[in-house]
Amino acid sequence: MSISINNLKVEFSAKCLFDNISYIINTKDKIALVGKNGAGKSTMLKIIAGLQHPTSGSVAIPHDTTIGYLPQHMTISDTSTVIEEVRSAFSHIDKMHARLDEINEELNSRTDYESREYQELIEAMTSITDRLAMEESDNCEAEMEKTLMGLGFVRSDFNRHTSEFSGGWRMRIELAKLLLTRPDVLLLDEPTNHLDIESIQWLENFLVTKANAVVLVSHDRAFIDNVTNRTIEISLGKIYDYSVNYSKYVVLRQERLEQQMRAYQNQQKMIQETEDFIERFRYKATKSVQVQSRIKQLAKIERIEVDEVDTSHLNLKFPPAPRSGDYPVIADNVGKAYGEHQVFDHATFTIKRGEKVAFVGKNGEGKSTLVKCIMNEIPFTGNLKIGHNVKIGYFAQNQAQLLDEDLTVFDTIDRVAVGDIRTKIRDILGAFMFGGEASDKKVKVLSGGEKTRLAMIRLLLEPVNLLILDEPTNHLDMKTKDILKQAIKDFDGTVIVVSHDREFLDGLVEKVYEFGGGHVRECLGGIYEFLEKKKLASLAELERTTPAPKQADKEKAAKSAQATSTAQRETTETRDDNAPRKLTYAEQREHEKLVRKARKKVEEAEAEVSRLEQEVSDIEAIIAAGNPPADIYDRHASATKDLENAMSLWELASIDLDSISKN
Repeated sequence: MSISINNLKVEFSAKCLFDNISYIINTKDKIALVGKNGAGKSTMLKIIAGLQHPTSGSVAIPHDTTIGYLPQHMTISDTSTVIEEVRSAFSHIDKMHARLDEINEELNSRTDYESREYQELIEAMTSITDRLAMEESDNCEAEMEKTLMGLGFVRSDFNRHTSEFSGGWRMRIELAKLLLTRPDVLLLDEPTNHLDIESIQWLENFLVTKANAVVLVSHDRAFIDNVTNRTIEISLGKIYDYSVNYSKYVVLRQERLEQQMRAYQNQQKMIQETEDFIERFRYKATKSVQVQSRIKQLAKIERIEVDEVDTSHLNLKFPPAPRSGDYPVIADNVGKAYGEHQVFDHATFTIKRGEKVAFVGKNGEGKSTLVKCIMNEIPFTGNLKIGHNVKIGYFAQNQAQLLDEDLTVFDTIDRVAVGDIRTKIRDILGAFMFGGEASDKKVKVLSGGEKTRLAMIRLLLEPVNLLILDEPTNHLDMKTKDILKQAIKDFDGTVIVVSHDREFLDGLVEKVYEFGGGHVRECLGGIYEFLEKKKLASLAELERTTPAPKQADKEKAAKSAQATSTAQRETTETRDDNAPRKLTYAEQREHEKLVRKARKKVEEAEAEVSRLEQEVSDIEAIIAAGNPPADIYDRHASATKDLENAMSLWELASIDLDSISKN
């Protein structure tokens, strides 16, 4: 399977977005599309997905190749529960059966057994058969559960109506459906924007271990470095294709540009010397032969061209902060509940003037909710004091979506600007790469990153001394993220940043507030000091998912579960009067019974995994010995698939055991 992009050209009005671009997407390619906002990354994905047509050129997609596309934004209108909606991802099974019947009919009518076309039909039949074997197995439900839980849902969410969830969580449902269909090519446009750290790591692992070809757009350096093995940069209508991940690509591209520049300068020096010789001796008869020789030599030179470098630059600087009181934010036992659901409680902390702090934790644990409490947008319990002369500048997650899409870029700013600042709107827009004709663009045609930049301009129109930024880096390209980070570092006021971007927070914040389990915990130091204290390799391990089983891990997990159960019984017996009531003897017995039952399921799943591991090993030994029976490869594929299913069941059983042990 390979998709061929041939001489692709895309023009918008007088602007050429792509100019005769060609490349191939191969099986198992993991490609990162990179470039500044507006370079055409999302347009490229839409063209490959068949949702947009190029001005000229073509995209050749082999027959039977399936493509899954996740856009940055989508309008979702469904009337089902989460699990029902995800189950609809398997509606394509009927189509697969129909295609299998077509292939069988064609194979029965052909006799060109050695031809390439016949072999391609055999490969297609094998691929569809394998996919059906997985999707129609009893493990189908387990796969759905594992995918939903990997993306941050809990079992109690499965039967909730999708309309109860925010746009970000509904995007996760769409992503789950897409991953479960296992397409030949996954096209993902900013898939991490609506994910928390744990879910990002789960998605990384899925794309590396289970996905086929992947083409993704992301501004999360760590994510694309961990997932991709090829980088295609789109810049000024051209592409630059490297068979390495992003970090290595940055180094190689810089080396290439430097080598190209040196070669160009050497050639220009030689051309200048040749032209000087010709001009000096052009009219001297004694030198006519040499002059003619140099003219011919000059005509034959193949001129070295230097790749045009995108020199547009964002000039971002926050206005000087008016002096505020010493303590811009003081929280004392602040809590927030929605009905019976307590998001967090007893949040007590003080943010001093000039501090830059981060709010981190899993989605749904209350980071944005506490920000709304500080903004006094929602009611809460406890005391929350905003200091003297504090002027807040607030950038919400959905800020870019609140823009009026029918206005131009200039009108968007003109409507909110007051006083002398109105005379400088053109200069401000130019500093944000909206100079010239770009200021007359309608908001509706802007990319996600351009809308985010425009929303950021509105934030800068008034001087503030407390910046609250809720996921400010979503949709921003890497270059702009670095500029924003430096601007925040240079800002002399107080900053609260809600972010899941570890690299963005590194070196920026000096204090971290961790949200989780209904609590807000203060951790002094930067993001890596926080990770060290938590003994975590990354923020993704704040709520780490269960790894695949190994014997040592199995024994360790069993001992841990037993110790947890014992510790909980001891804790129950020694709690003070203010703690929840201790369990009765009957309740303890019932809890222990549930733990034993869950542990038995884990042990049975482990035994099945061990049996299938041995079966696969035995089959591989037969293959290695030579002259294997005709059906050995089918047996190997079947046993491998059974092993994968058993591993999934083991993971689910382990999660259940862990959940029951903690209750």
